[in-house]
Amino acid sequence: MRQSVLHTDSLNSVPPCVVFEDEHLLVVNKPSGWNTHAPSPFAGEGIYDWLRHREPRWSSLAIIHRLDKETSGLIVFGKTPLANRSLTEQFAGRNIQKKYLLLTDRAPRQKSFTAKSKIHRVGERYASGGHGDEAETIFSVAANVKRLKTKSPDPVESLPVGRYGIEAKPLTGRTHQIRVQAAENGCPILGDKLYGGSPFHRVCLHAAELSFKHPATGAEASFRAPCDFEADARLALRRAIIEPQRTDAFRLIHGSGDGRPGWYVEQLGDALLSQGEAPLAETQRAELISRATNPALRTYHKTLTRHIRGASVQQASPQLVLGPPAPERFVIRENGVKFELSFSEGYSVGLFLDQRDNRRRLLAGHIAADFALCQSEIQNPKSEILNTFSYTCAFSVCAALAGARVTSLDLSKKYLEWGRRNFVMNGLDPAAHDFIYGDTFDWLKRFAKKARAFDSVLLDPPTFSQSKEHGVFRAEKDYGKLVSAALPVLKPGGVLFASTNAADLAPEKFLAMVESPIRSAGRKIVRQHYVPQPPDFPVSRDEPAYLKTVWLRVA
Repeated sequence: MRQSVLHTDSLNSVPPCVVFEDEHLLVVNKPSGWNTHAPSPFAGEGIYDWLRHREPRWSSLAIIHRLDKETSGLIVFGKTPLANRSLTEQFAGRNIQKKYLLLTDRAPRQKSFTAKSKIHRVGERYASGGHGDEAETIFSVAANVKRLKTKSPDPVESLPVGRYGIEAKPLTGRTHQIRVQAAENGCPILGDKLYGGSPFHRVCLHAAELSFKHPATGAEASFRAPCDFEADARLALRRAIIEPQRTDAFRLIHGSGDGRPGWYVEQLGDALLSQGEAPLAETQRAELISRATNPALRTYHKTLTRHIRGASVQQASPQLVLGPPAPERFVIRENGVKFELSFSEGYSVGLFLDQRDNRRRLLAGHIAADFALCQSEIQNPKSEILNTFSYTCAFSVCAALAGARVTSLDLSKKYLEWGRRNFVMNGLDPAAHDFIYGDTFDWLKRFAKKARAFDSVLLDPPTFSQSKEHGVFRAEKDYGKLVSAALPVLKPGGVLFASTNAADLAPEKFLAMVESPIRSAGRKIVRQHYVPQPPDFPVSRDEPAYLKTVWLRVA
């Protein structure tokens, strides 16, 4: 079989949230429920962070203005100093035209009015008062959307059918400006509980139109983004980031992050995998049925338990609850790469979807803004990558498609064979790469003794594992030992990838466990990029980030 290398052209597609791009501008349609930027160092990425680190040409992306997390709609980012300067001046001079659409269930007192006030912060809210920043908004009842008949997709939160659509044109850009002034003028936004809005499945505020002078040409640039407030906001977020022609596997419902505590659902090709600590409830079953656009959709449920050790493969495997049974093995696509999955092989189906963006980093050879996987601009086809705890070799496949020679190391012969099948499915010759059965700590010692070194070493161990050679490994207390064992086989200037899904391990402690052995070994971290789980695993106060991953270039 001839070795196949993934061409970079196949990675040049853009996510669906991108509305427009040229040399100077990037215009996106932000979904509700996603921050403009990360609110803290270890929180989930905002749309700005996610985009800036995704493509080398977006590395200089700059924030010019922002939308609240729960507000959807148009945002323009600058890509050049000229664009940043021009757009900033236009915003400051009130020369940028913005039009928002909001829904309320309170009858407007008048067809149009202008709200002028000074807004200041009061705890988590903002309010008008005698001090603060001046804010001005023109409101008018939208004739074409007057008294919309809106129904929530969540029957628990269904509301009366009478709705009023209002257009809002802010002349200033204060935080929560439209939300505050709409509420203070008797028409709080539907779903905006913070400012007295009636309960709904989302805050019904959308940045529908954006117009400005193009920074380079001076021509009028106008953009529109339609909005369907009835649509499931959770699904809209997924549709903003997932390219369906290239990816058909993603997290559909993520617990409290999506308003469904303790319940997790993944789309896996033409199958759904539901997970929870209890059997599938009737309300959950009804929701899954309502989501099934295909009557032949296969739906499985897996009961999560801490006592999986000792359970049989049959007991640990997901159970069919709806539709026809899935084949013993089936294939999904992720970023154009094929992976084999199975519902009959135990607790895991063969792929961890929360590592999708990290696998793409290997595919693209691009880790983050100004951080390439290889130090040269051109991918080195002779680069060697060691993938420890390789499981079904998903990381290995992506690295190999990008041109690297990969060594996959795992304690399971079954999973290594699974990995070989993944290689073959993607046109890769397994014989051109190494698949090693054995204990990671033992083999790291062997490689070091033989003075074998790698350009990149990938560490993604299970939270708990046990082997005859090394004994028990617990990520919460042993991760530093793993890093120490890996450093002797990492070339100077090489890249170390460290990852854990140990939910109880704080990000600060995890980073300390990774960084401390590097310094103790007399080596230096010259580049670092930390990322939690991707956007379809939304992070919230009730559903904190559990996945912690960091890429480091180590001199």
